[in-house]
Amino acid sequence: MASASSGSNEASPASTAPSTSSEASSLNTTPVAAPEKPPDDTGKLKMFLGILRKFIGVADIASVRFSLPAQLLEPTPNLEYWNYLDQPNTFVAIGDSDDELDRMLEVLRFWFTKDLKYVKGKPCKPYNSTLGEFFRCNWVVEDNAPAIPVLKIQSGSSASSIKSAKGTPSASRHASSSTIPKMDGSAPAKSAKPVKVSYLTEQTSHHPPVSAFYVDCPEKGLTARGFDQISAKFTGTSIKVTPGEHNLGIFITLAKRDNEQYQLTHPAAHLGGLFKGSLSVTVGDQCYVTCEKTKLKTILHYKEEGWLGRTQNKVEGLVFRYDPENDNKTMIRDVPDKDILVKIQGNWKEKVYFSLAPKFDTQMVIIDLSPLSVAPKILPPPETQLPNESIRFWSGVTEAISARQFSRATNLKHELEERQRTKAKEREESGTTWQPRFFTGVVTPLGKPELTEDGKEAINGLHQGKFELKENEFLGA
Repeated sequence: MASASSGSNEASPASTAPSTSSEASSLNTTPVAAPEKPPDDTGKLKMFLGILRKFIGVADIASVRFSLPAQLLEPTPNLEYWNYLDQPNTFVAIGDSDDELDRMLEVLRFWFTKDLKYVKGKPCKPYNSTLGEFFRCNWVVEDNAPAIPVLKIQSGSSASSIKSAKGTPSASRHASSSTIPKMDGSAPAKSAKPVKVSYLTEQTSHHPPVSAFYVDCPEKGLTARGFDQISAKFTGTSIKVTPGEHNLGIFITLAKRDNEQYQLTHPAAHLGGLFKGSLSVTVGDQCYVTCEKTKLKTILHYKEEGWLGRTQNKVEGLVFRYDPENDNKTMIRDVPDKDILVKIQGNWKEKVYFSLAPKFDTQMVIIDLSPLSVAPKILPPPETQLPNESIRFWSGVTEAISARQFSRATNLKHELEERQRTKAKEREESGTTWQPRFFTGVVTPLGKPELTEDGKEAINGLHQGKFELKENEFLGA
């Protein structure tokens, strides 16, 4: 197995292009590439469709090796882009209530904010993650989420942004911030105490593409973990995206509630608008939130387009008592009326309501997405990021795309991808099996990754604001 010591020929923090000394020398004598005219959205879609047509009938295009030109990519690493903490203050509020039903509703409030990036922004294609690549960050949020059983809402103020400075954590370049709406009602107001949430994710497998993630908030006794993997199929008019076989959902554990655990499964989604020139995400599937300890289960049914082809973005659901030993209720119609505790309905891109048994005659807002935006991440200072840390690893490609030097960006991207193939071939020839650094296995049968000692050190360092890590002994790319 090929190894890379701290003195290996890796890129500097300023650039992650796989540069050698000779290439660096040539850059000093070669004129800077002139900016190229970027394709407009229509042009991008035509290029994208031309590539996708080659995959009609392919069972899973997410597992197929193909490389998109740089001008079709969002200049963002996938591991940085794909996380579920778009509104981390809904996460830190999970477990606040002493009532088990309210705690389920707190989980649901988090659920409806976890993909705010798709609600507020247009779909995009980040860089494909490489084996062993990792990303880490913090969020510092106000622990001011209102209690669930309230009747009125009013708009909340925006949280202050986090400024970047040399030698200090830096804010993500893709984020803005807004707190969740404050609500008036029977519950007393919470003090706005700052709470830190730490996040670590690593690409544990390349074929199939799988990444493990771990979220930790020690102050609130909260953790979340899981594997991210998707399966995608081009239908000819849209791309259907479903969870991959190793993606069993998000597992949230409440240490201060006797280790209550909630499993949140993902619904299928469609990326449409390919022929209209405007990409959009629609969801038309069912998903589930279960807690064996409290014997509460939620079924959410996302409604797809209506009969006239208009997107509804409607969601409806139930919270009910269930038997974990005989979990056979998978459809809303399967649930007896006597077991229903809460009904959910609304627009998952705007406002979602709940109503309580037995009459279900008063609708209360569980979340209003309208005033919200994606919360900013606090990133490790550039000088502390490792060569295989996402932002540093891809920085050469990002800089080229930002400068509209798409040909150069594509070449740099291909070099990184080729370096990954070379290392994979070396491992195959030496009979070496890849082992992730921060997680104990490439995947686990139960879908719940465990941290290694290095993983625990990385998470603890994030908590303490200590970002220095030793470099990887082995690299996947």
